[in-house]
Amino acid sequence: MENRTAATTPAGRTDNRVHRPSTPLRPRHDIRPVEGLCYATGAVLIASGLVHLVVLVAGDGSWYGPVSWRKPVTFGLSFGLTLIAIAWVSSYLRIGVRARTVLLGVFAADCVLEVAGITVQAWRRVPSHFNMETPFDTGVSMTLAVGGGVLVVILSVLSAAAFRRRPAGPPGMALALRAGCGILVIGLLSGAAMIARGVYLTRTGHQLAGYASTASLKPLHGVSLHAVLVLPVLARLLVMTSWSAHTRVSVVRAAVGCYAAAVAAALVWAVVAY
Repeated sequence: MENRTAATTPAGRTDNRVHRPSTPLRPRHDIRPVEGLCYATGAVLIASGLVHLVVLVAGDGSWYGPVSWRKPVTFGLSFGLTLIAIAWVSSYLRIGVRARTVLLGVFAADCVLEVAGITVQAWRRVPSHFNMETPFDTGVSMTLAVGGGVLVVILSVLSAAAFRRRPAGPPGMALALRAGCGILVIGLLSGAAMIARGVYLTRTGHQLAGYASTASLKPLHGVSLHAVLVLPVLARLLVMTSWSAHTRVSVVRAAVGCYAAAVAAALVWAVVAY
């Protein structure tokens, strides 16, 4: 019979005592301080997104365009979920405690910075990205661009760790993590392409074209970013079933295939709509 206690223990844990999990995904006692900070920060970012959703619905603003309440809504929800997901999945990666703490701490601070910049500009009723109209707007825009670069570096380092050493976790978790991280890289590359092209067009006097240039890549960017949450959550929830390890891995493998197909469809759309 499979030893589930050992199989579901995140990387770096040496406690052999059996504990009753307080949640389906992680035992409460097993959460490191930096992970708890990331979970709390992610919850605040999600709450910010929901608050601005209420503002959008209650007001007369539009969901579309560079000046829209859509941006603090989608960025708050997306960054909050991504921060929580990265904090959780990193617990299964075989990296040093100090490196994990530094990476997650910087990542959390950067997520807050990105959402804060976008939110401030939404309340000022001006575009947040590619806006060079005033020194303040330029500062916010360039800070968001640099912050995006920092996010790419941190997530790339964590993704490399997933492939350098086999992640810990229940059957199917290693596959889910590696596939999620691999797809995440696609999301990072598409995001970097959006930023680079938008900044270039804005700097060369084509600001409206800079805003429009990101549209075709947004579906690919959005779908790719969240594979690192969806696939590992599936692998972890399958532990709660009575299925064999082989069956669980097969389910994860099928989910990876479906997610890859969705990413491929978004990529085709990006090419066609470009």
